[in-house]
Amino acid sequence: MKILIIGGTRFLGRLLVITALVRGHRVTLFNRGKSNPDLFPEIERIIGDRDGELNKLNGRKWDAVIDTCGYYPRVVKASAKTLAKSAKHYTFISTISVYGDLSKAGVGESSPVGRTKDETVEEIREDTYGPLKAICERIVQEHFPNKALVIRPGLIVGPYDLSDRFTYWVHRVSRGGKILAPKPENYQVQYIDVRDLSEWIIDLIEKNQIGAYNGIGPNYRLTMKQFLSKCRDVSQSDGEFIWVRKKFLKDKGVQGWVDLPIWIDDPKFIGLMKTDCDRAFKSGLKMRPLEDTIRDTLDWCRTRPEDYKWRAGLEARREKKLIKEWSAESQSPD
Repeated sequence: MKILIIGGTRFLGRLLVITALVRGHRVTLFNRGKSNPDLFPEIERIIGDRDGELNKLNGRKWDAVIDTCGYYPRVVKASAKTLAKSAKHYTFISTISVYGDLSKAGVGESSPVGRTKDETVEEIREDTYGPLKAICERIVQEHFPNKALVIRPGLIVGPYDLSDRFTYWVHRVSRGGKILAPKPENYQVQYIDVRDLSEWIIDLIEKNQIGAYNGIGPNYRLTMKQFLSKCRDVSQSDGEFIWVRKKFLKDKGVQGWVDLPIWIDDPKFIGLMKTDCDRAFKSGLKMRPLEDTIRDTLDWCRTRPEDYKWRAGLEARREKKLIKEWSAESQSPD
């Protein structure tokens, strides 16, 4: 197959390219050439900005397009319109954040998506990200009727992840010592290894699948305690988990998802870690063992410079201070 990937040099896009090449497909990249410009010198790259330079794609034909970086309806509409007559299939990478109500478990592909009053807004915020992605999905499906595949991933993890949400825990547990962990210990965790996600997406494209799929797993209940314990086992650390109540963390200004990644303390977003993923697994999604994802993420993490500035997680001194305060509070008489 001839595949055009819009983006293709960062995280998911990077792995989609690798997967497609391994499977023998011919890949063309269309991007601005700013992120990892030296990657994939062996394949064709069309340098251009999708916002204003789509004419560089004119006169070409592809079996499939993968749009990894569509956020604004105006821009996605231009891309879909330009490619409608030159591509047989369009895959749009969306997000499970499209759903209008994530306050409960079991959100599935047929659940209502969020809306925004101003569909022309081009600013990514908590209240616009999901609804704008939902509009982009609709636009792609309108321009590619019965030819559009929509992937709604949850937390994507693994090597080359720039968010540090999963990587923080893998690295932190490997360092050992007393580790601050948020209660409850049975908090449910969902994630998807970027390599498994890429394999599944290319597989769906090869099968000419259409429709929407939640890209998340595993297809069993994984708790925070099990996840962190697995991190400790893989890294063979001496880590001791100090499980701390939500109220204490809130009182100390500790933010879920940011200071303590993966854990979400906002009731509005509980469903982000309890998404229905049955459709994905029935369609062929396979996930490698969690320990493999942890091990490979840790190996990659260790290649980064020592002065790397983390994008998520507690700074060591703050964590130590919080553990000390929690110990004093929990041991004090009522």
